[in-house]
Amino acid sequence: MTLVLDTSVFFIDYPLSGDLVTPPSVVTELADLRSKCRFESLLANGLQVRLPGSNSLVKVQEAARHVGDADRLSQTDSDVLALALDVNGTILSDDYAIHNVAHELNILVRPLQQRPAKRRVWKFRCTGCGRYSKETGECPVCGSQIKRTIK
Repeated sequence: MTLVLDTSVFFIDYPLSGDLVTPPSVVTELADLRSKCRFESLLANGLQVRLPGSNSLVKVQEAARHVGDADRLSQTDSDVLALALDVNGTILSDDYAIHNVAHELNILVRPLQQRPAKRRVWKFRCTGCGRYSKETGECPVCGSQIKRTIK
């Protein structure tokens, strides 16, 4: 089984086995000595650092827009999801936005310390007039703020 590692894996002691892979953007997020040491240790034991494919990144962005999490995913989150698509792997992450988009893409996710996230499709609704929109921002009808809400 191929496991795709999100940044949070490097901050905790979590038992890992199998083929391990992570994108370079995760490595750039490792700031403290402990996480860097964990990365170096896993790298010495077979961890691969790979770039995700551009086609997979496009699929991730489309899925994120569809479920309403496009503004919640960082570039690193997108890279982790796209890499999981490329290698047909399971993602190790506690990030709920990653879980939600992974569900949309039929990618298996294994939480580390949190409970598994349920699939959600978000809607965007104006706080003033209550109209629905396709994204956050300012309502074109009344000018109030549009916020994300559960469908």
